[in-house]
Amino acid sequence: MSEAAYHQIRTGPSGPPPGCPVDHSSFRPLSAEYVADPYPTAARLREETPVVFAEDLGYVVVSRMADVTEVFMNPDVYSSENVQDPVFPLCDEAAAILADPEFDPVAVMSNRQEPDHGRIRQYTKKGFSNRRNKVLEPYIRRRAGELIDEMIAGGPPADFVAAVANPLPGEVVFRFMGFPESDDAQLKEWCGDRLAFSWGRPTPDEQVEIATKMVAYWKYVREFTARKRDQPGDDLASELLADHEANPDDLTYREVESILYGLSFAGHEPVTLYLGNALLTLLPRREVWDAMCADPAVVPLAMEEVIRWNSPQVGWRRVTTEDTTLGGVDIPAGTQVFLNLGAANHDPAVFEDPERYDLERSNARQNISFGKGNHYCLGAMFARLEANAIMETLTQQLPSMRLVHDQQVTRFPNITFRGPSRLDVTWDG
Repeated sequence: MSEAAYHQIRTGPSGPPPGCPVDHSSFRPLSAEYVADPYPTAARLREETPVVFAEDLGYVVVSRMADVTEVFMNPDVYSSENVQDPVFPLCDEAAAILADPEFDPVAVMSNRQEPDHGRIRQYTKKGFSNRRNKVLEPYIRRRAGELIDEMIAGGPPADFVAAVANPLPGEVVFRFMGFPESDDAQLKEWCGDRLAFSWGRPTPDEQVEIATKMVAYWKYVREFTARKRDQPGDDLASELLADHEANPDDLTYREVESILYGLSFAGHEPVTLYLGNALLTLLPRREVWDAMCADPAVVPLAMEEVIRWNSPQVGWRRVTTEDTTLGGVDIPAGTQVFLNLGAANHDPAVFEDPERYDLERSNARQNISFGKGNHYCLGAMFARLEANAIMETLTQQLPSMRLVHDQQVTRFPNITFRGPSRLDVTWDG
């Protein structure tokens, strides 16, 4: 793969930086214990070894809010170019599939360095406008109502993830981009395993299956983009193509294709996890849930504290471009860095009594889940609008909703995103 490739296989220093504390076994982000509840381990690291080399992962782990913020605010030293890359090496067969000459998306947003990141971002940012939000919000509320009605018609109990949280965010981002509704099922099939590819540890057989889907999806995106040139509409793809036509040397055609390729995952999987985490957090707290049902104005407050307290994104990555010092630890160039967002979001230096979910928390929005600095999540405002609209609809239609007792909540093991893969709920008939 070329240096500009969207996904790369990287190797950095094989061991801990000289003088860096080493965690030999306790930080294992793919372990069942950590996936179930990362916060006790996160708190211990933050308080005892806030900058530490995790032997199991092969990354330097950074856990204090101040240090995580420093990394985000210094993109020239801490590059984002590794954020979409597989954490662990791919098997030869999967690597061969991705070596297909026709599979050639380029890094564009989260994994592109300056000055190119800023150049591309100015065009993509226009797509996440207030006008676009206003256009999509009625669709979000209508589809949320329809899917909730279908879930109710099936009778309790129901899997909320399968019924609402999984299908709806995908449909929303596909409408945002301009993909036709008739392709939704196929698109979800192709995009469904990116958690495993970039942030998990899939088996060789799973790697091959995922790689095959990624190549098929990229080819679909290229064909779709070509059609959009001749049949533009009111969607992000058409806007980006218009910008390319007006500024072909500033925004390339391949970059337009690659933006659409990348947004398919980034635009919906985190929202799916966010909705599941919200119900896990809010339904047991009936005073909060009842307040949301009684007054929709409470929903944004409740959901923002969910982002901090039970975030759908508990980690992110960087790689150092030069020798540097962080939290008193010297780190050489080429070191892979894991930003422990879950630990930072529970940092008592920023949040009073951080382990408590607090609807009245005045600084909940200081959470770091969407990043900070020049790579602050472009879709943060849209994700909040979408999740709040869905939750408002849900609280109005199903105020008696509650979790099914004694269920075993499962989550897909990966180092970055966190949320239930299934969530059984019930309600009064």
